Amino acid sequence: MAAPAGRCLWRVLAPRRGWVFPGLDQRLSAAPALVSAVPPARSYAAAAKTAKKDSQKTKQEETKKKQVTRRRPLMSKPVDDVYLTWYYERPSYDVEEAVGMLKKFQELDFTHPQQYVYINVFLDMALQKKKKVDPFASTVLLPYRFTDETNKVLVFTENEQEAEIARENGAAVVGGVELIKWILEDEIQVDSYVAVPAIMPKLIPLRNKLRRKYPSTKRNSLGHDIPKMLQLFREGLEYMVQDECVIKTRIARLDMPNEQILANLQTVINDICTFKPLTYGPIVQRLVIRSSTSEGLLLNLDGLLPQVEKVEEEKNAEDGEQNHVQETVST
Repeated sequence: MAAPAGRCLWRVLAPRRGWVFPGLDQRLSAAPALVSAVPPARSYAAAAKTAKKDSQKTKQEETKKKQVTRRRPLMSKPVDDVYLTWYYERPSYDVEEAVGMLKKFQELDFTHPQQYVYINVFLDMALQKKKKVDPFASTVLLPYRFTDETNKVLVFTENEQEAEIARENGAAVVGGVELIKWILEDEIQVDSYVAVPAIMPKLIPLRNKLRRKYPSTKRNSLGHDIPKMLQLFREGLEYMVQDECVIKTRIARLDMPNEQILANLQTVINDICTFKPLTYGPIVQRLVIRSSTSEGLLLNLDGLLPQVEKVEEEKNAEDGEQNHVQETVST
């Protein structure tokens, strides 16, 4: 009878033991029947851990059993003119063929013939090891203009004769150090800034303000030929690298002759290729051309990009000529 009475007493006093009867724990521990009734601490902890491990193993085994879905290799060219595009590689076209297709799209869609022609250039900016070409911006003068829009250009000079030449060639603003305050306060806003070398030490306060528009010889915005710089930045096409590896810009108008569109395209591509040495491979990976209302057409890059082999052959020829001249001189 002592054991059942002890269990009942334990159930009643267990939630409040330790502060109702301080000596009760010692008395109950002396009774063997009561000790066996005490539940062990965390009796299910080990079982829970093993269950988790078993569930993880089963999940891993299931993932291994699942077959990896392999995508079938894409076929090169479809036989019919109606096909599923995701079964075939994206077709590429020669430049002349692509421009002709854009004009045909415009006729079939009854869209405006004077819409712009755009290109998306996807770049390979990698150099040796982990180095990369920094994102750049450039202005190029196209052989055939396709818009009457002109940019506003500011000319920094303190020479009165140079200032007069700048005004005659279409400069929007001409001046010297007095313009710095107005530029910092955003009272003067133009598209481009050019300068003569003599005034450059006084323009240092504008370096952080103008950033990439700060006059420099690298961007052809610093020099003595003011008319040439004004023509470049008033009528030139400005483009820049977006998202670290893409250039999106317009190059022509669709109603222009094919020869003019191709000439503008080649000029832009040649300018882009100057930002990466040819020894590290071509900078242009893919080139897509489209109009304002058409789909994009992937272009074949053969003949558009400068070749490394030609450059090496020219260097070898020059080295051979120099060696031949040295031999003749020595003899």
